[in-house]
Amino acid sequence: MPEPRFLQIHTLTSYTAALLNRDDSGLAKRLTYGGAPRTRISSQCLKRHWRIAEDPHALHAIDGADAASRSRELVTRKVLGGLGPEPVVAAIEPVFQKAVYGDKGTSKTARQTLLFGDREIAWLRGEAERLVAEAGGDAGAAAKTAEAWAKDFKKNIAAMRDAVALPGGLTAALFGRMVTSDTSANITAPVHVAHAFTVHGEESESDYFTAVDDLSEDEPGADTIQETELTCGLYYGYVVVDLPGLAKNLGPAAADLSGPILHNLVHLVAEVSPGAKLGSTAPYGRAGLMLLEAGDRQPRSLAEAFRDPVPAAAGMAGATDALTEHLAEMDAAYSTGEDRRFLSLRNTDLPGAARGTLKELADWAAALPAQLS
Repeated sequence: MPEPRFLQIHTLTSYTAALLNRDDSGLAKRLTYGGAPRTRISSQCLKRHWRIAEDPHALHAIDGADAASRSRELVTRKVLGGLGPEPVVAAIEPVFQKAVYGDKGTSKTARQTLLFGDREIAWLRGEAERLVAEAGGDAGAAAKTAEAWAKDFKKNIAAMRDAVALPGGLTAALFGRMVTSDTSANITAPVHVAHAFTVHGEESESDYFTAVDDLSEDEPGADTIQETELTCGLYYGYVVVDLPGLAKNLGPAAADLSGPILHNLVHLVAEVSPGAKLGSTAPYGRAGLMLLEAGDRQPRSLAEAFRDPVPAAAGMAGATDALTEHLAEMDAAYSTGEDRRFLSLRNTDLPGAARGTLKELADWAAALPAQLS
């Protein structure tokens, strides 16, 4: 068995009459592939729902996993919120905004939406409280003290980050972050997520609907009249985890966290759906097929299996057959030797893969980090 440097996760998941991920015009996101328009779910959408899922396998439920916040208002709400007196806080706020968001940080609209971990935010909050206390209620003194503080800001926050585990929180350790105001704070993502797309041509419907005014004396009482789009689809999803990269980002906590993270991530990918229009579409689905692969060769997507759209009538059976055929072709050509596990709602086999339940697949993934040399 090759060393499990990469964990690849392939899924087929079906959704019916839903609008999972919309573009700026309110329509479903799309992708043309193989000459056929498909419905698409962006990787950003998928990651957000896995990141914030309230679930027995939620990432934040892992012992030792610190939270993080992504916002343009980290300083306003998390660092300076509730501090006083107001003139002193107002005097130091521009300095903190620039320190975190860069030279354009004093303008909310010009700020980059940044991801900071709870430990980073707590350190900034402590620094703000110290400067406010030292000012003794003098706004002018506070401004001068803050300017002096800003000169060593990058050096001091870098030292804090080096001294603690997961300074950017678990989210940054998994999905990475970019901080344009301080490139030393950038984190490379070890979890790579592809945009999911339907294995068949798009299936969409324009849904005309009305809201009925219960108190109207007119019949039938229709008040608001609107139109939205609904789509159906069987989506191919693909995720890669770079295990050494994950261990690097977790630092001293890698030995304790890597296994539980992979265990929970497998559950989240299989069970957590993008959540738009919950009240009107109940867009809940679970993977009908999940294939896990562990190996030391460069990962490769199996999306090409669906370059020719699977006939809609073929459904999960046709998609599984297409994926199986393509996987066998890749094995014959490249002999990459990945170790494999899979679950399927169908009575089928996949090349070189042992069948299991979701729990068995998650347990298998959780054991991979211990096999790294």
